Amino acid sequence: MDFNDSPEEAKFREEAATWLKANIPSSQDLEGLDFIQQAKLWQKKKADAGWAVIRWPQEYGGRGATAIEQVILNQEEGKLNAPNTGMFGIGQGMAAPTMMTWATEEQKLRYLPKLASGEEVWCQLFSEPAGGSDLAALRTKAERDGDDWIINGQKIWTSGAQYSDWGIIVLRTDPNMPKHQGLSYFFLDMKSPGIEIKPIKQMSGASGFNEVYFTDVRVSDAQRLGEVGQGWQVALTTLMNERASIGGGGGGGAGFRSAMALAEKMNIDDRPAIEDRGVRAKLANWYVQESGLKFTGYRSMTALSRGEIPGPENSIGKLVGAPKSQDLASFAIDLMEQAGIMYTAESEEVDSLFQSAYMSIPGFRIAGGTDEIMANIIAERVLGLPQEPRVDKGIPFTDVPTSSGD
Repeated sequence: MDFNDSPEEAKFREEAATWLKANIPSSQDLEGLDFIQQAKLWQKKKADAGWAVIRWPQEYGGRGATAIEQVILNQEEGKLNAPNTGMFGIGQGMAAPTMMTWATEEQKLRYLPKLASGEEVWCQLFSEPAGGSDLAALRTKAERDGDDWIINGQKIWTSGAQYSDWGIIVLRTDPNMPKHQGLSYFFLDMKSPGIEIKPIKQMSGASGFNEVYFTDVRVSDAQRLGEVGQGWQVALTTLMNERASIGGGGGGGAGFRSAMALAEKMNIDDRPAIEDRGVRAKLANWYVQESGLKFTGYRSMTALSRGEIPGPENSIGKLVGAPKSQDLASFAIDLMEQAGIMYTAESEEVDSLFQSAYMSIPGFRIAGGTDEIMANIIAERVLGLPQEPRVDKGIPFTDVPTSSGD
């Protein structure tokens, strides 16, 4: 396979690079703005000029571009010091593909353009305290009340809930059905009465995750995606796109290039660390892993551009990416010796990049499914191995044994 630009792709790359360099916000443009305002300013500017979510259809805020053109745009933007627009990742990478598959045309025209422009931010309300990695074990319930549903329960580890306008949510609507069959899928306004959001402080100092409590929250039946009881099938659309989005696995900017730069800077036995055979072997291994993740991601983007739902093979990227980033960050901290224990923005060694990554990456090994869940998905759905025994298969959710004996 030839990964060089075709003449058309080279022309597009030049066009993208020219526009990005000419329009990237200056420090003066961003002065006095918090990270949310900075991200929204840059996203809106891109959207207004047709450079946001370019693979989406034009009527939803894109320009109908190809998967490889999206890759090229991402590459060129990655070369610049642009505002971080990661806060839109859940909406654009998970909620939007789900709505494109399951929402009405009226809903798509209402919500997708504002999602593309960054005017509205979305979060994903899936995980629950009692469910662990078993999404289908969720207990937050929705009971029908005329044209509405009334929601009671709790979600956890909800990224960005504190600044989100909308959320996608899976709820138990029939506890008398087997756990996968009694679920329904909705989207709702995060400012609805009865929603309480509590940020969770992490050891890295960040508070991106949240607990979200629902007390008699009303959501219209018109905001249901899929049929009643079809929530698991709709959720799979979200999950496959989620794993495609985060398959490279966390760690911020702590990747091969930053590790190599550190190895060139640090010494082992009075010689540059980059000259050490063990260091070079580790760097080579991480380079191979990152290259594999990158090209696997390209394959997924090609599938998306054809209107296909990403398959279970995307679990490979997440299963490889997060442990790779954790291993790399740990190695870098060791290489920095005593400086490795420092965690401050004033640190001389790449601004505590590896220390921050080391503390945050364990979360990426849980988000979107644990390593063990990813391995099971690959074993069963890619390799065709037998499923693990399940004591809850085919029985009503109310009869599923719990540790409390309920």
